Amino acid sequence: MGQVLWRVARNQQLQQEYGEQCYLPRERGRRMATNVAPDNLNHRRHCQGGPDIYQLLRARRGKEERGFIDLEMLPPELSITILSYLNATDLCLASCVWQDLGNDEYLWQGLCKSTWGHCSIYNRRLPSGFSYRKLYMQLDEGSLTFNANSQEGIGYFMSKGILVDHPKELAKFIFYTRRLNWKMLRVYLDERRDVLDELVTLHNFSNQFLPNALRDFFRHIHAPEERGEYLETLITKFSHRFCACNPGLVREMGLSPDAVYVLCYSLILLSIDLSSPHVKNKMSKREFIRNTRHAAQNISEDFVGHLYDNIYLIGHVAV
Repeated sequence: MGQVLWRVARNQQLQQEYGEQCYLPRERGRRMATNVAPDNLNHRRHCQGGPDIYQLLRARRGKEERGFIDLEMLPPELSITILSYLNATDLCLASCVWQDLGNDEYLWQGLCKSTWGHCSIYNRRLPSGFSYRKLYMQLDEGSLTFNANSQEGIGYFMSKGILVDHPKELAKFIFYTRRLNWKMLRVYLDERRDVLDELVTLHNFSNQFLPNALRDFFRHIHAPEERGEYLETLITKFSHRFCACNPGLVREMGLSPDAVYVLCYSLILLSIDLSSPHVKNKMSKREFIRNTRHAAQNISEDFVGHLYDNIYLIGHVAV
Protein backbone atom coordinates (compact mmCIF):
# COMPACT_ATOMS: atom_id res chain seq x y z
CA MET A 1 0.00 0.00 0.00
CA GLY A 2 2.88 2.35 0.77
CA GLN A 3 4.35 1.67 -2.67
CA VAL A 4 1.00 2.56 -4.27
CA LEU A 5 0.90 5.94 -2.50
CA TRP A 6 4.52 6.49 -3.47
CA ARG A 7 3.73 5.84 -7.14
CA VAL A 8 0.64 8.05 -7.06
CA ALA A 9 2.69 10.95 -5.69
CA ARG A 10 5.42 10.27 -8.26
CA ASN A 11 2.93 10.22 -11.13
CA GLN A 12 1.39 13.49 -9.96
CA GLN A 13 4.80 15.15 -9.93
CA LEU A 14 5.56 13.80 -13.41
CA GLN A 15 2.26 15.08 -14.77
CA GLN A 16 2.90 18.52 -13.26
CA GLU A 17 6.37 18.68 -14.78
CA TYR A 18 4.99 17.50 -18.09
CA GLY A 19 2.35 20.20 -18.12
CA GLU A 20 4.83 22.92 -17.21
CA GLN A 21 7.62 21.95 -19.58
CA CYS A 22 5.51 20.59 -22.47
CA TYR A 23 8.19 18.10 -23.46
CA LEU A 24 7.38 15.49 -26.04
CA PRO A 25 8.90 12.00 -25.75
CA ARG A 26 11.99 11.03 -27.69
CA GLU A 27 11.34 8.58 -30.48
CA ARG A 28 14.28 6.63 -31.81
CA GLY A 29 16.72 9.01 -30.13
CA ARG A 30 15.46 12.27 -31.69
CA ARG A 31 12.84 14.91 -30.77
CA MET A 32 9.98 15.05 -33.20
CA ALA A 33 8.95 18.55 -32.21
CA THR A 34 9.78 21.34 -29.81
CA ASN A 35 6.35 22.93 -29.43
CA VAL A 36 2.84 21.55 -29.74
CA ALA A 37 -0.26 23.58 -30.35
CA PRO A 38 -2.74 23.54 -27.49
CA ASP A 39 -5.48 22.17 -29.73
CA ASN A 40 -3.33 19.25 -30.87
CA LEU A 41 -2.22 18.51 -27.33
CA ASN A 42 -5.78 18.55 -26.04
CA HIS A 43 -6.88 16.34 -28.94
CA ARG A 44 -4.11 13.87 -28.15
CA ARG A 45 -5.01 13.75 -24.46
CA HIS A 46 -8.66 13.29 -25.34
CA CYS A 47 -7.91 10.38 -27.67
CA GLN A 48 -5.47 8.63 -25.34
CA GLY A 49 -7.37 9.23 -22.09
CA GLY A 50 -4.71 11.52 -20.59
CA PRO A 51 -0.90 11.55 -20.73
CA ASP A 52 0.85 8.16 -20.80
CA ILE A 53 3.02 7.58 -17.72
CA TYR A 54 5.60 5.73 -19.79
CA GLN A 55 5.91 8.65 -22.15
CA LEU A 56 6.17 11.04 -19.20
CA LEU A 57 9.05 9.03 -17.78
CA ARG A 58 10.89 9.17 -21.11
CA ALA A 59 10.29 12.91 -21.32
CA ARG A 60 12.29 13.76 -18.20
CA ARG A 61 15.61 15.42 -18.93
CA GLY A 62 18.87 15.34 -17.07
CA LYS A 63 20.22 13.06 -14.39
CA GLU A 64 19.32 15.59 -11.72
CA GLU A 65 15.64 14.95 -12.42
CA ARG A 66 15.86 11.18 -12.03
CA GLY A 67 15.32 9.12 -8.86
CA PHE A 68 12.72 9.05 -6.10
CA ILE A 69 10.67 11.94 -4.90
CA ASP A 70 12.03 13.83 -1.93
CA LEU A 71 9.45 13.31 0.81
CA GLU A 72 10.37 16.63 2.37
CA MET A 73 9.01 18.36 -0.74
CA LEU A 74 5.58 16.75 -0.26
CA PRO A 75 2.88 17.92 2.15
CA PRO A 76 3.67 16.62 5.65
CA GLU A 77 0.40 14.68 5.83
CA LEU A 78 1.24 12.75 2.67
CA SER A 79 4.82 12.08 3.75
CA ILE A 80 3.70 10.75 7.14
CA THR A 81 1.09 8.56 5.45
CA ILE A 82 3.71 7.04 3.15
CA LEU A 83 6.13 6.34 5.99
CA SER A 84 3.39 4.88 8.20
CA TYR A 85 3.40 1.74 6.04
CA LEU A 86 7.03 0.97 6.90
CA ASN A 87 8.13 -1.40 9.62
CA ALA A 88 10.60 -0.39 12.30
CA THR A 89 13.69 -1.47 10.34
CA ASP A 90 12.69 0.43 7.20
CA LEU A 91 11.70 3.47 9.24
CA CYS A 92 15.14 3.56 10.84
CA LEU A 93 16.69 3.47 7.38
CA ALA A 94 14.33 6.22 6.21
CA SER A 95 15.40 8.39 9.14
CA CYS A 96 18.94 8.35 7.75
CA VAL A 97 17.63 10.21 4.68
CA TRP A 98 14.73 12.17 6.14
CA GLN A 99 15.76 12.64 9.76
CA ASP A 100 12.82 14.75 10.88
CA LEU A 101 10.22 12.56 9.17
CA GLY A 102 11.82 9.25 10.16
CA ASN A 103 11.98 10.27 13.83
CA ASP A 104 8.41 11.54 13.93
CA GLU A 105 6.79 10.52 17.22
CA TYR A 106 3.45 9.88 15.54
CA LEU A 107 4.96 7.12 13.40
CA TRP A 108 6.73 5.39 16.29
CA GLN A 109 3.65 5.65 18.47
CA GLY A 110 1.68 3.86 15.77
CA LEU A 111 4.30 1.11 15.54
CA CYS A 112 4.27 0.61 19.31
CA LYS A 113 0.51 0.40 19.64
CA SER A 114 0.00 -1.75 16.56
CA THR A 115 2.52 -4.33 17.79
CA TRP A 116 1.92 -4.14 21.54
CA GLY A 117 -1.72 -3.14 21.83
CA HIS A 118 -1.73 -2.53 25.56
CA CYS A 119 0.96 -1.34 27.96
CA SER A 120 0.55 0.30 31.32
CA ILE A 121 2.73 3.20 30.21
CA TYR A 122 0.20 4.17 27.52
CA ASN A 123 -2.25 5.33 30.20
CA ARG A 124 0.21 7.45 32.15
CA ARG A 125 1.21 11.06 31.77
CA LEU A 126 4.39 10.86 29.74
CA PRO A 127 7.39 12.83 31.02
CA SER A 128 9.02 15.55 28.99
CA GLY A 129 11.51 14.23 26.50
CA PHE A 130 9.69 10.90 26.21
CA SER A 131 10.47 9.05 22.97
CA TYR A 132 8.21 6.43 21.41
CA ARG A 133 11.16 5.30 19.32
CA LYS A 134 13.07 4.46 22.49
CA LEU A 135 9.95 2.76 23.87
CA TYR A 136 9.72 0.62 20.74
CA MET A 137 13.30 -0.55 21.22
CA GLN A 138 12.57 -1.39 24.86
CA LEU A 139 9.42 -3.31 23.95
CA ASP A 140 11.28 -5.25 21.30
CA GLU A 141 14.10 -6.04 23.71
CA GLY A 142 11.63 -7.13 26.39
CA SER A 143 9.77 -9.40 23.97
CA LEU A 144 13.00 -11.11 22.95
CA THR A 145 13.89 -11.55 26.61
CA PHE A 146 10.44 -13.00 27.34
CA ASN A 147 10.79 -15.51 24.51
CA ALA A 148 13.98 -16.77 26.14
CA ASN A 149 12.79 -16.57 29.76
CA SER A 150 9.26 -15.48 30.59
CA GLN A 151 9.98 -14.31 34.14
CA GLU A 152 12.99 -12.26 33.08
CA GLY A 153 11.00 -10.72 30.24
CA ILE A 154 8.17 -9.56 32.51
CA GLY A 155 10.77 -8.32 34.99
CA TYR A 156 12.40 -6.27 32.23
CA PHE A 157 9.09 -4.62 31.32
CA MET A 158 8.46 -3.73 34.94
CA SER A 159 11.96 -2.36 35.45
CA LYS A 160 11.45 0.03 32.54
CA GLY A 161 8.06 1.15 33.83
CA ILE A 162 6.27 -0.32 30.81
CA LEU A 163 4.08 -2.69 32.87
CA VAL A 164 2.84 -2.75 36.43
CA ASP A 165 2.66 -5.96 38.45
CA HIS A 166 -1.11 -6.35 38.36
CA PRO A 167 -2.86 -9.46 36.95
CA LYS A 168 -5.30 -7.46 34.84
CA GLU A 169 -2.58 -5.28 33.31
CA LEU A 170 -0.41 -8.30 32.55
CA ALA A 171 -3.37 -10.14 31.04
CA LYS A 172 -4.19 -7.22 28.73
CA PHE A 173 -0.58 -7.00 27.62
CA ILE A 174 -0.55 -10.70 26.73
CA PHE A 175 -3.97 -10.56 25.06
CA TYR A 176 -3.06 -7.71 22.70
CA THR A 177 0.51 -8.82 21.89
CA ARG A 178 1.44 -11.27 19.16
CA ARG A 179 5.23 -11.31 19.59
CA LEU A 180 5.37 -13.58 22.62
CA ASN A 181 6.49 -17.17 22.17
CA TRP A 182 3.55 -19.45 22.88
CA LYS A 183 5.67 -22.03 24.70
CA MET A 184 7.10 -19.44 27.08
CA LEU A 185 3.64 -17.95 27.44
CA ARG A 186 2.20 -21.32 28.41
CA VAL A 187 4.89 -21.75 31.07
CA TYR A 188 4.21 -18.28 32.45
CA LEU A 189 0.43 -18.73 32.59
CA ASP A 190 0.84 -22.10 34.25
CA GLU A 191 2.79 -20.35 37.02
CA ARG A 192 0.58 -17.23 37.21
CA ARG A 193 -2.97 -18.57 37.47
CA ASP A 194 -4.20 -15.13 38.58
CA VAL A 195 -3.09 -13.71 35.22
CA LEU A 196 -4.71 -16.68 33.46
CA ASP A 197 -8.04 -15.92 35.16
CA GLU A 198 -7.95 -12.32 33.98
CA LEU A 199 -6.92 -13.40 30.49
CA VAL A 200 -9.93 -15.69 30.20
CA THR A 201 -12.32 -12.88 31.17
CA LEU A 202 -11.01 -10.75 28.29
CA HIS A 203 -12.58 -13.17 25.79
CA ASN A 204 -16.09 -12.47 24.55
CA PHE A 205 -17.79 -15.60 23.22
CA SER A 206 -21.23 -14.07 22.77
CA ASN A 207 -23.20 -15.57 19.86
CA GLN A 208 -20.28 -17.77 18.82
CA PHE A 209 -20.66 -21.40 17.86
CA LEU A 210 -18.89 -23.60 20.40
CA PRO A 211 -16.08 -24.93 18.13
CA ASN A 212 -15.35 -21.45 16.79
CA ALA A 213 -15.23 -20.03 20.31
CA LEU A 214 -12.83 -22.79 21.33
CA ARG A 215 -10.56 -21.99 18.37
CA ASP A 216 -10.55 -18.32 19.32
CA PHE A 217 -9.68 -19.27 22.89
CA PHE A 218 -6.75 -21.44 21.86
CA ARG A 219 -5.39 -18.72 19.57
CA HIS A 220 -4.61 -16.61 22.63
CA ILE A 221 -3.96 -19.38 25.12
CA HIS A 222 -2.28 -22.27 23.36
CA ALA A 223 -3.30 -25.73 24.40
CA PRO A 224 -0.59 -27.99 25.84
CA GLU A 225 0.70 -30.80 23.67
CA GLU A 226 -0.27 -33.47 26.18
CA ARG A 227 -3.33 -34.00 28.29
CA GLY A 228 -2.85 -33.02 31.90
CA GLU A 229 -3.92 -30.76 34.73
CA TYR A 230 -3.18 -27.57 32.80
CA LEU A 231 -5.42 -28.59 29.87
CA GLU A 232 -8.21 -29.49 32.27
CA THR A 233 -7.85 -26.10 33.92
CA LEU A 234 -8.07 -24.32 30.55
CA ILE A 235 -11.18 -26.20 29.46
CA THR A 236 -12.85 -25.66 32.84
CA LYS A 237 -12.25 -21.90 32.68
CA PHE A 238 -13.39 -21.79 29.06
CA SER A 239 -16.60 -23.68 29.88
CA HIS A 240 -17.60 -21.24 32.60
CA ARG A 241 -16.74 -18.23 30.44
CA PHE A 242 -18.67 -19.59 27.45
CA CYS A 243 -21.79 -20.11 29.54
CA ALA A 244 -21.44 -16.67 31.10
CA CYS A 245 -21.26 -15.05 27.64
CA ASN A 246 -24.25 -17.02 26.27
CA PRO A 247 -27.01 -17.10 28.90
CA GLY A 248 -29.71 -17.41 26.24
CA LEU A 249 -28.07 -20.46 24.70
CA VAL A 250 -27.69 -22.00 28.14
CA ARG A 251 -31.43 -21.69 28.77
CA GLU A 252 -32.46 -22.79 25.28
CA MET A 253 -30.13 -25.77 24.90
CA GLY A 254 -29.94 -26.74 28.54
CA LEU A 255 -26.19 -26.26 28.60
CA SER A 256 -24.12 -26.08 31.75
CA PRO A 257 -20.38 -25.65 32.39
CA ASP A 258 -20.11 -29.40 32.92
CA ALA A 259 -21.87 -30.13 29.63
CA VAL A 260 -19.64 -27.66 27.76
CA TYR A 261 -16.62 -29.26 29.40
CA VAL A 262 -17.64 -32.68 28.02
CA LEU A 263 -18.33 -31.23 24.57
CA CYS A 264 -14.93 -29.52 24.48
CA TYR A 265 -13.13 -32.77 25.18
CA SER A 266 -15.25 -34.49 22.55
CA LEU A 267 -14.31 -31.81 20.01
CA ILE A 268 -10.61 -32.12 20.80
CA LEU A 269 -10.69 -35.91 20.45
CA LEU A 270 -12.67 -35.64 17.21
CA SER A 271 -10.19 -33.08 15.86
CA ILE A 272 -7.31 -35.44 16.55
CA ASP A 273 -9.18 -38.38 15.03
CA LEU A 274 -10.05 -36.58 11.78
CA SER A 275 -6.75 -34.75 11.29
CA SER A 276 -4.24 -37.42 12.33
CA PRO A 277 -2.73 -39.42 9.45
CA HIS A 278 -2.10 -42.29 11.86
CA VAL A 279 -5.81 -42.91 12.39
CA LYS A 280 -7.01 -45.05 9.51
CA ASN A 281 -10.61 -45.61 10.54
CA LYS A 282 -12.01 -42.13 11.05
CA MET A 283 -14.90 -41.56 13.44
CA SER A 284 -18.20 -41.24 11.62
CA LYS A 285 -20.83 -38.66 12.38
CA ARG A 286 -23.15 -41.32 13.78
CA GLU A 287 -20.44 -42.61 16.12
CA PHE A 288 -19.63 -39.12 17.34
CA ILE A 289 -23.27 -38.37 18.08
CA ARG A 290 -23.72 -41.65 19.93
CA ASN A 291 -20.55 -41.23 22.04
CA THR A 292 -21.20 -37.57 22.87
CA ARG A 293 -24.84 -38.01 23.81
CA HIS A 294 -23.87 -40.90 26.04
CA ALA A 295 -21.65 -38.50 28.02
CA ALA A 296 -23.95 -35.44 27.76
CA GLN A 297 -27.49 -36.73 27.61
CA ASN A 298 -29.27 -33.38 27.66
CA ILE A 299 -27.71 -32.22 24.38
CA SER A 300 -29.83 -32.58 21.26
CA GLU A 301 -28.75 -34.82 18.42
CA ASP A 302 -28.94 -32.01 15.85
CA PHE A 303 -26.64 -29.79 17.92
CA VAL A 304 -24.05 -32.55 18.26
CA GLY A 305 -24.32 -33.23 14.52
CA HIS A 306 -23.55 -29.57 13.78
CA LEU A 307 -20.48 -29.86 15.99
CA TYR A 308 -19.22 -32.76 13.90
CA ASP A 309 -19.85 -30.88 10.64
CA ASN A 310 -17.87 -27.89 11.89
CA ILE A 311 -14.80 -29.97 12.73
CA TYR A 312 -15.08 -31.95 9.51
CA LEU A 313 -15.26 -28.81 7.34
CA ILE A 314 -13.05 -26.32 9.18
CA GLY A 315 -10.55 -28.50 11.02
CA HIS A 316 -8.85 -28.83 14.39
CA VAL A 317 -10.00 -26.63 17.27
CA ALA A 318 -6.59 -26.39 18.94
CA VAL A 319 -4.11 -25.85 16.11
